[in-house]
Amino acid sequence: MPDLLLVDDDEDIRSLLTAFFRKHGHAVTVAANGGAMFAAIERQVFDLVILDVMLGGEDGFSLCRRLRAASRVPIIMLTALADHTDRVVGLEIGADDYLTKPFDQRELLARVKAVLRRTAELAATPAATETRPTLCFAGWRLDVARRELRSADNALVLLSGGEFDLLLAFAEHPQRVLTRDQLLDFARGLSYSAFDRSIDVQVSRLRHKLEEDAKNPAVIRTVRNGGYIFTPEVRRG
Repeated sequence: MPDLLLVDDDEDIRSLLTAFFRKHGHAVTVAANGGAMFAAIERQVFDLVILDVMLGGEDGFSLCRRLRAASRVPIIMLTALADHTDRVVGLEIGADDYLTKPFDQRELLARVKAVLRRTAELAATPAATETRPTLCFAGWRLDVARRELRSADNALVLLSGGEFDLLLAFAEHPQRVLTRDQLLDFARGLSYSAFDRSIDVQVSRLRHKLEEDAKNPAVIRTVRNGGYIFTPEVRRG
């Protein structure tokens, strides 16, 4: 039974979603604010966090950033704001998916299942990660088993789930032009419906983390009318 942590300051929404998820076989713990969220996380391990953006006190964006810095638990963000910028911000700071209120409960359930399925697949395939434990390129090291990116001086660079999946897709298919559709297929862990501008948003974010000059990228280059190409040579460590 997956353990979910629902963080929302609306008591009606907490009650409604708790009953819905329990009906569908999920254990649910609720929190009304960031303090209660971190207190719950200290008490037990959760499989996924559903985090509202519009909270009283510290908002969901700030909480997501803090949580992602300390944990790789999957995060789905909820917001009453339909602004595309807010969705991009949520993905950039580490959320695995993003859903705008009002939403269909079944859609949220489907997204929860998709994120949990991806997490389970990664945990259940050690053989696959053993064959590609570390991918090295341009001074960077991408640890597939640990889902970590480290720089030449061994500094850890935090990546969201979508950013990691996309970078892994690039690193496994270097020096060839890849269309956006191909990247979506290769990065099967991406939560497709979360990305209206999908690949472009994630590529932009990766460039700021990988490139010395993100405006003149050398690692991930744009191919006009084609897609993108990952230019470095990649070796397996």
